[in-house]
Amino acid sequence: MQHVKKLVDLPSMRVSYGAGGRDGDDAAGADGMTANLDPSWLTGEPPWRDLFGSWLAEAVAARIPEPNAMVLGTVDADGRPATRTVLCKGVSDAGIVFFTGYDSQKGRALTANPYASATFPWIALERQVHFRGPVVRVDPAETRRYWDSRPRGSQLSAYASAQSRPIGSRADLEAAAAATAERFGGAEAGDPVPVPENWGGYRIEPEVVEFWQGRANRLHNRARAVRTADGWQLERLQP
Repeated sequence: MQHVKKLVDLPSMRVSYGAGGRDGDDAAGADGMTANLDPSWLTGEPPWRDLFGSWLAEAVAARIPEPNAMVLGTVDADGRPATRTVLCKGVSDAGIVFFTGYDSQKGRALTANPYASATFPWIALERQVHFRGPVVRVDPAETRRYWDSRPRGSQLSAYASAQSRPIGSRADLEAAAAATAERFGGAEAGDPVPVPENWGGYRIEPEVVEFWQGRANRLHNRARAVRTADGWQLERLQP
C-alpha cells in the first residue's frame, strides 16, 4: 500500500475551549458547566471518588468513545517510560483497576517499578482526570470475577496470546487462537476457559489525583488531591 505524505502544520493548530473564547463564569465549556472547577468540589473520603464517579458517568452519558479508556504510564527496569491505552475495569475507594498479562511489557515494568500513572482523556468534554500512585496486584478472586464476566472470545484470545512477545504473522496468531478454541471445545461454546496463570488485575492506589477542565484562552482549571501522612491535601494548580 502506497502512503501519500501529507504535511501537517502543527504549530498553527488551535482548539478553542470555553464556548468560543468568552471569558469568565458565563463561558461554559464543552462539558456544559459555567461553574469553574474548584478544589471545594473534592469532597468525601477519599475526596476524588465522588467527582470522578460523576465525571465518568457523564462521559458515558455523552457517548464518549471508550469512556473507561485511560493512558497508562509505566517505567521499566532500565528507567525507560512507556505509555499505552488500557481499559479501566474497576473503581473503588482503594483505587482504579485494569487487567493484563503479568509477562506483558507493562506487567514486567510494574514488577520492576510498581508505580504508575493513568489519565482519562475526555477531550470532547474538555475534561481530564489524572492518577498517580503505587500499583498492587488484585487478589485472585477479583481477577476470577472479572474473567468470568468476559465474552468467551476475549477469554480465548487472552489465553492464546503470549502478550507483547513477537510472532511471525497474523496467520500464526489466528492459528494459535484457533488451536486454543479447539482445546476448550469450540469458539462459541465448550469447556470453561480457565484464567491464565500469568494474567490478572492491577490496582493503582492513588497518591495524586488531578482534575482538569478546559477554559477560554488556555486559562484552564486544575484541582488536585494529594495524599499525605495527615490526610488529603486539596489545592488549585495554575494552568
